[in-house]
Formats: sequence, C-alpha cells, structure tokens
Amino acid sequence: MSNSLPEMVAAVDLGSNSFHMIVCNLKDEKLQTVDRLKEMVRLASGLDKKNNLDEATQAKALACLERFGQRIRNFAPGSVRIVGTNTLRTAKNARQFIVKAEQALGHPIHIISGIEEARLIYQGVAHSISSNANLRFVMDIGGGSTEYIIGSGDVAKDKESLNMGCVSISNGFFKQGKISLGQFKNAVLFAEQELEPIQKRFNAKQWDEAIGASGSLRAIDEVLKASHWSNNGITQDGLEKLVAHVIKCKHIDELNLPELNAERLPVFLGGLAIIYATFKVLGINQMTVADGALREGLIYDLLGRIYHSDIRSETVQMLAERFQADGQHAARIKHSIQHMLRQLHVFREDDKETVTQFMDWAATLHEIGRDIAHHHYHKHSAYIIANADLAGFSSQDQAIIATIVRSHRRKFAWKHFEKLPAPWDSYTPMLCIILRIAVVLHRNRYDFELPNFKIVIDKSLIELKFPTAWLEQAPLTHADLKLEADYLKAGDFKLKCL
Repeated sequence: MSNSLPEMVAAVDLGSNSFHMIVCNLKDEKLQTVDRLKEMVRLASGLDKKNNLDEATQAKALACLERFGQRIRNFAPGSVRIVGTNTLRTAKNARQFIVKAEQALGHPIHIISGIEEARLIYQGVAHSISSNANLRFVMDIGGGSTEYIIGSGDVAKDKESLNMGCVSISNGFFKQGKISLGQFKNAVLFAEQELEPIQKRFNAKQWDEAIGASGSLRAIDEVLKASHWSNNGITQDGLEKLVAHVIKCKHIDELNLPELNAERLPVFLGGLAIIYATFKVLGINQMTVADGALREGLIYDLLGRIYHSDIRSETVQMLAERFQADGQHAARIKHSIQHMLRQLHVFREDDKETVTQFMDWAATLHEIGRDIAHHHYHKHSAYIIANADLAGFSSQDQAIIATIVRSHRRKFAWKHFEKLPAPWDSYTPMLCIILRIAVVLHRNRYDFELPNFKIVIDKSLIELKFPTAWLEQAPLTHADLKLEADYLKAGDFKLKCL
C-alpha cells in the first residue's frame, strides 16, 4: 500500500446468499459510511452435484459485480477488500469465476476460511454496538455456513464455522418451498448434529450476552416484532410461536408474515431452522440483532492495514514463537532479502510494498517446520502455513507464503507455482530464488555482516557479484552457492557468482 492515505475505502462480501458492498469516506482518520449496496445472488443455489457453479448463477453474479464495479473500479489499489466465503471455498470452478469477477470489480478477490470469516464478523459487530458485557456470543447465519464466536471487547477469543446456511438448509429440506412438520424437524435435527461438537464451548454458561448478525437473523427479529411475538429481540418464546405458525403452512407462499421481504422468503425457513436449533442446543433465551457484520469487519481490518496495524504481522509473530523459530537468524535473512529487493526491478511498482511484506513473513516462518522434524523441514513449514487458521490471511495469501517457503531449498519445481493467482504465479519463482540465496549466504548462522554484494536477475540468469576475492576467503559459502546453482539449473535458471 502506498504511503498516501486513500480518501475512500470499500469492502465487498461475496456471500453464499447475498453480495454486499459498503463504501466509506476516510477523512481526518474518521470513517463515514457513504454508500451501501446489496443484491441477493444466491450463489450457493448455483452449486451442482459436483460442486461446480452453474453458468446461469455465474452470469447473475457477474452482472451484479459489474454494477458494484462501476462504483469502486477507480479506487486506489489497496483501498478495497473483497472476500469470498463458503460457496467460493466449495466451488471446484471458483478460480475461473474469480478471474472474471476480478475483471468486473477492478480489484483482487480473496477467499477466506470460515474461521477468518468468524473473526471478521466479530470485528464488524464489536464496532457497531455499545455493550458492557464481559463476554459476547455472536452468531451469523450465511448462505452456506454459520459462524459462532465468543469475544471480549474487539477481540474474538473462540471461533467456529459450521457447514450449514440459510440457502443450503432451505434447498436441502424445503424443496420448491414445501413445508411439513417432518421436514422442519429434520432440518432442525441436522443443525443440532452440526452444533453438537461445539455445544460445550459455546453454551450460554460461557458468555454474558448473545448478539446476532446477518440478514436471516434480522428478518426473524423483524417478523417477531411485527407479529407481537417478541419486543426484546429474538427470544425462545417468540421462536416457538413463529415455528408453530410455520408448521401449519404447507408452502412458503402461505406464510404471510409481516415485514418479511419477498426476496428473503425462499431462504427464510433454512435460517429459522438454524436459529431454532442454536437456541435449543446452546441454551439461549434472548438475542439482540446488530447492524455490523462481515463487510464492516473488513473495513476495520482494512483500516488496520492502512494505519500500519496489520493483524497479519501479529499472527506471523505468534506462529513463529509457537514453533520456536530462531528470530535472530530470520532477522539476518530479512536484512539480506531487503538488500536484494532494493536492487531488483522485476516487480510492478504498485506491488513492491506487498512483495516486501510477504517476503518478511516468509523469512520469519521459513523454519517453523523444524519444530516437527529437521528432515524436510521446509515441507513441514509450508504445510503449517498453508493449513493453519491464520488471523488476517486469505487462503491465497497463505498459499503464496507457503509456496515461497516450500521452494526455498533443495529441489526447485515449477509445478508448485502454477496454481497461484496472477501476478504471483510469475512473482513467486523470483521470490523463492531471493529467499534461497539469503538462506545460503547465512547458512553458518553466524552474526556477521555480509559484504555489499550486487544481484541482477535477467529472465533465467541470476548474477551475484561480490567484492574482489571475497568468495575465495569464504570457501564454504562459495561451495554452498555452487550447490545452489545445481538446484536452480534443474529449474532452468543459471546462477553465476562473480
């Protein structure tokens, strides 16, 4: 991100039911919401039996994103955060869709894990309400997943994401909008089974106040109030009355509930089954519904990055400490990486800050796998980075860092870079080479100053130039560089040391 602060910031949530966008004015470090857009795309309904997004749903989604794109396409790089959630985590052809979606929006899209989604939802809720509760329980029913969080202040302490949502439950148990007592019981039982493993961690004894986020919970709250079944948010008694009304109907068209939007109707029963099961399993009596949700959480996370308080750096440091990485050694390697990056001109100007940041994280984490086993530690390191729940990181971010770390020693294989998004598919091989050279130059792990060496990368040629006679005076390093040249040769690179 550039040093100049953007005047406008935006966040887009590509949910499994709805797409949301929030646009904010950032003036004098104060945030003012200037625009909100929402369209019910029902992305989850477009998944076929093989988990591919069908063409009709993709076309509907892209038409929506073209409209969103008109609003944010000219925003500065780094001032927009766009995330995909459960359906884009699930869809086998998500990558092809994302390429077209990024063209429509003019900004990159990141897929986030359910746990990261939960963290961001909690951030959005925490910033949208004032509460004296010590511990808050927050839930958010999405189209394809439901998130549960317990937190204090603006910190999410325990997070869970369950693979059930208002679209998936509605499609699975209330086909063509048909309703019966048996269908509703089965839907609730399914949700209860999903909740069973987290019942002990999230039951009402573990927190002080329950808060709901998302359109499903807001719709239920509004229906309960309008029907005079509750005047205090969502209550157990109110839900019982709503369920009793629902199971008297044979089709969703007969529900005739006040304040229920026609667009919400096809997914209303799925959301109701989930909240009803949640109240029963976790022992909830009352829940307040908040305005904040994922997109607000994204905005506040983005502000952290803009004002150099990036949670990703905290996450990396915590992971390094957890796996007892050698911080002094990592610092030496970072110093040499920065020395090389300052000399190279193989990355776009707009990407240089991000490249430097990713290399810093890769250097910090490249040896964490040693805590598991010294043999093939780079593979263990990469596996941890790719698969851990890392706060602030998207799955693409983790894949990029894991690939850099996976390829920082031994065999150099091009296949590891093929699945990375552009421009990282072309950047990452270069970044691996830079990390490899830094690691080789510091292989003896001594704390001494390297000479002021030069580096040039011209396509497949890598040239290192050291002061006269330095390599002769460092025969072990020279031998290590020759071995590295052999590894890189297998990757069609030529390393010359002068």
